[in-house]
Amino acid sequence: MLIRRIPSWALPESAATPEHVAMNRRRFMAAGAGLAAGAFAAPGAAQAGLFDIFKSKTPAAPQPPDPSVGLYPAKRNDAYRLDRDMTPESVNLGYNNFYEFGTGKGDPAENAQALRIRPWTLKIGGMVETPREVGIDDLLKALPLEERLYRHRCVEAWSMALPWTGMPMKDFVAWAKPLGSARYVVMKTFLDTEVAPYQASPLYEWPYTEGLTIEEATNELAFLATGAYGKPLARQMGAPIRLAAPWKYGFKSVKSIVSIDFVEKRPRTLWEAAGPREYGFWANVNPEVSHPRWSQAQERILGTNDRRPTLLYNGYAEQVAGLYSGLKGEKLFM
Repeated sequence: MLIRRIPSWALPESAATPEHVAMNRRRFMAAGAGLAAGAFAAPGAAQAGLFDIFKSKTPAAPQPPDPSVGLYPAKRNDAYRLDRDMTPESVNLGYNNFYEFGTGKGDPAENAQALRIRPWTLKIGGMVETPREVGIDDLLKALPLEERLYRHRCVEAWSMALPWTGMPMKDFVAWAKPLGSARYVVMKTFLDTEVAPYQASPLYEWPYTEGLTIEEATNELAFLATGAYGKPLARQMGAPIRLAAPWKYGFKSVKSIVSIDFVEKRPRTLWEAAGPREYGFWANVNPEVSHPRWSQAQERILGTNDRRPTLLYNGYAEQVAGLYSGLKGEKLFM
């Protein structure tokens, strides 16, 4: 009699992984191989197909009108001027890094329209006198808005110049009333994989988290932007509220903020966690400190593609260089 011996490693057919699950897993693993080869080339570097398995096929629902539209344009603060032409709005709207909505520069312009920005609540917590939640429209009434012209420098070595509208972050900090023992400000974006399916990717520690020291947050340049080009922020630019820290590489300027906490310990930020050898906490602009795989000596200006020398602290050294005295041993420029 023939006796069939089944090896211990064999699985019954009923235990096999369904084909559609296996295929999706293979797609993800193939993308992961590409990631290992170079996905940390830069935050926002296009990785064709890397996150296609997370794409939503549901069209964006109609959005109600932004109730803050009447607050724009705000009065311009002429203390903040540009040394170059302003980047055309059409260029800015079509060229964005917003990984929650895709890795290609044009992806957010389409995909971010699913983001519902009303109602929008900002949670303020941690080491503050009174933790609270505030609706974005109440915040806009509580603190006056102004327009500032700022340069913006990406770690990918491109740059733009634009008119932000918003509030000095030092005014927000004073309004939030942190305790004297708070040393850092931690900002997080929303987390909603139904709206932003790319947040389902395990390649990053969602939600997007960024931070500043208290001294940086209360520097005159730190700005919470709620608008641009004389109107409320577009969704792909980080509506309804984002950070603008023009002396740092752009990945520090977290978008679509839902919480701001005052803490004693330095936070673990998203890009620092994803690529600690290439993206650090400080991320200050310096032409003499290269990214591990490319030079930062020059920048490409969006709209014209002209190249010009990168400026230390993106040209804002007079305002911010003093923040970093006594920080020997810190990687201030990565």
